[in-house]
Amino acid sequence: MRKSPHSLPWLAADEAFPPVETAWGEHDPAPGLLAAGRTLEVASLLQAYRLGIFPWFSVGQPILWWSPDPRMVLRTGDFRLHRSLRKSIAHFRAAADHEIRFDTAFSRVIGACASTPRAGQSGTWIVPDMVQAYTALHRAGHAHSVETWIGGELAGGLYCVNIGGMVFGESMFAHRTDASKLALAALVAFCLAHDIAMIDCQQNTRHLASLGAAEIPRSAFAAHVAASAALAPPRWAFEPLYWNQLLTPEYKTS
Repeated sequence: MRKSPHSLPWLAADEAFPPVETAWGEHDPAPGLLAAGRTLEVASLLQAYRLGIFPWFSVGQPILWWSPDPRMVLRTGDFRLHRSLRKSIAHFRAAADHEIRFDTAFSRVIGACASTPRAGQSGTWIVPDMVQAYTALHRAGHAHSVETWIGGELAGGLYCVNIGGMVFGESMFAHRTDASKLALAALVAFCLAHDIAMIDCQQNTRHLASLGAAEIPRSAFAAHVAASAALAPPRWAFEPLYWNQLLTPEYKTS
């Protein structure tokens, strides 16, 4: 392992990740940055996610690995179902030509996410190397798309990573109003039905906070990932009855 500027570890392709506690802190140039280098091969990505590490870099940069502290997560039991979204779900569920699908258009979903800049950014972090890497992860059975279909058209969706009983959210897009929120609500309902307690959100955003996501210490996140990743993974298929996890009278609505 050699050092890059600001004492950032530069990893060889088969070199172990450094402890997440060594990631840059709040007074460093990029808080949460852990290392650079290595590869985006499936085995490398799976090892990273099991440790609470994820890749994030732009065109022209090396592969950069991150483990922020605190970590933004959505506890599935804390998902904030706003009244407007509850109405959208009820309407969506009642329409014969509206449906949630899993993994029928992964390439289209990640492509649409790649063409949708994050709030406050002019470009995208889902560079071609990332698209290729997560497509390979999808083929290996660890990356999944949650798709909102309206009238036979892909209206929105998201993609995520699943290892055991842990889900790591990556990115979402919408071509129709509430289409990405419907996909996220479907993912939450699916997780609740399979006793998956947490969805990793990586970064703190106002939008995620409005839906119930909150920050937790990195140590607590890493412990949860370690325990959850050892569980058996769910079968990735969406059943309409999963909506009942959110539409019961006792489920909190704001």
